Amino acid sequence: MNQSAARTPGPADLMDRVTHTALDALAASDPAILKLAERELARQRSHLNLVAASSPTSPEVLVTQALGLSALTAEGYPGRRYHPGTEVIDEVEQLAVERACALYGADHANVQPLSASMANLALLFGILRPGDAVLSMELSHGGHLSHASRPASSSKHLTADYYQLGPDGTLDLDRVREQVLALRPKVLICGGSAYPRTIDFAALRAIADEVDALVLGDISHISGLVAAGRHPSPFPHCDIVTTSTYKQLRGPHGGLILRAPGSRLSAAKLDKFVFPGFQGTPDFGMIAAKAVALGAAQRPEFGAAMDRVLRFAKLFAEAFLDRGVRLVGGGTDTHMVLVDLSGGAATGQTVSTALERVGILANKNLIPGDPRSAQETSGLRIGTNHLAFLHIGDREVGELAADIAELVACLTKGTAAEQCPSWPRLTEHASALIGAVRQATPI
Repeated sequence: MNQSAARTPGPADLMDRVTHTALDALAASDPAILKLAERELARQRSHLNLVAASSPTSPEVLVTQALGLSALTAEGYPGRRYHPGTEVIDEVEQLAVERACALYGADHANVQPLSASMANLALLFGILRPGDAVLSMELSHGGHLSHASRPASSSKHLTADYYQLGPDGTLDLDRVREQVLALRPKVLICGGSAYPRTIDFAALRAIADEVDALVLGDISHISGLVAAGRHPSPFPHCDIVTTSTYKQLRGPHGGLILRAPGSRLSAAKLDKFVFPGFQGTPDFGMIAAKAVALGAAQRPEFGAAMDRVLRFAKLFAEAFLDRGVRLVGGGTDTHMVLVDLSGGAATGQTVSTALERVGILANKNLIPGDPRSAQETSGLRIGTNHLAFLHIGDREVGELAADIAELVACLTKGTAAEQCPSWPRLTEHASALIGAVRQATPI
């Protein structure tokens, strides 16, 4: 008898049959959504993604999210649920908690937040009372909406103030200290969404200690670098740390809360801030996918990818600076380069639109003291997370960076994109790299 024919079907065979059966059923019952999904996958494979706020979701994570674990309803925590039938997902959640703690050196993790923004809001509303003071980075200087920024609902309930970057585009710690002493916040938030330099968690901790403030570190943008030891850890300096799991960890769209060893906030209290304080039933498919991403981030190949993230970002920074294009902070220590377009004819919107025409995605972004609106902006934010997980080397990235930098320098003079000398080269290089992306399996 043929050996393969006699093989007993395993879990993979079952999943394969279920997947094909489900896809056939979806094609019959709702072809519109399936066609949209096919179009989106095709779009993703026809662009180079330089958006700093994302990384390519790993195939293992995508599969995990489709395993059916999201079908379960269960409030509470492992061993303390409010619904029956939870013995398996208790193990799933505990595994995610253990991996998060091992990866970051935390002594407790809450893996239920549906996003890092939800994690931040659960903490702010859990720790603070109406009118309490909080200090965070100004949104246009690199902060985040969920840090009680002015447009956010949380700022309406709190006494919020914001620190800014100094003239050199880096954190002005002396000014931060002055604001802390004047405001005496209960929480000092460090981290943001558009700060390309190293965050000095130890210095911010020392400042917070002068008024006995808690320190909340949001490492969403640098969580992969921190995990791989390529950026200083927020521990033991921050009492609590939040992060998204998709920006740099290649995980699902979700969040984590991490407790520092010795934090004044107990693990039980942090858990209560999330449930019942802010969320109900978590998504266990998402939690399982977080566990997969957290496990992958502990492997040597992830550290090698973070090395490429840093190396590629420096290639972009050098390319811009060599062509006289200013950068906020004067360069980068992370995955991100923030281009300063102020004073020129180009806006973040016009540059982003020009790049998208050749299949390159990079987003417009506010910069410190931006005279333009958030719809136009004077900044362009470029990230290298996606490039680092593709089969692309330093030479190709260096050429791409040079072409983009030359285009930006030309656009700032008011020249149309097609009239810029680098436009034909950029079009050619982008097309070649996109072709490689279509054929390559992400690392």
